[in-house]
Order: sequence, then C-alpha cells, then structure tokens
Amino acid sequence: MKQFSCGAVVPGCTATFSGESEDEILGQVATHAKEEHGMTDVPDDVVQTVKANIQETPA
Repeated sequence: MKQFSCGAVVPGCTATFSGESEDEILGQVATHAKEEHGMTDVPDDVVQTVKANIQETPA
C-alpha cells in the first residue's frame, strides 16, 4: 500500500491519499488538485514532486 499527503506539496493542506499503486494515487491527487486547489492541469514538475513524496505504508 502507498500513501501521499498533499501537505508535502501544498503547505497547510491536510488531504491524504492511499492506494495500491502510484497511478491510483496520482488519479486521486489530480481530482483533488482540480476540485480543491483549482488546478485544471497538473504540471509535470508537480507530478514529479508528488511521486517523490509517495511513501510505502506498512502492510
């Protein structure tokens, strides 16, 4: 299982996401970025930062 905290990229945001794969989390993050942060497109540099902050969680 993997997990990502939005606050790692957007200070003050408390949203967290979990999933079996990086792609699953990226899909959730893209929806969140659009709905909560007004981002119609997620720039490649932000995607790379998100990927760098996805962590494995204990099973």
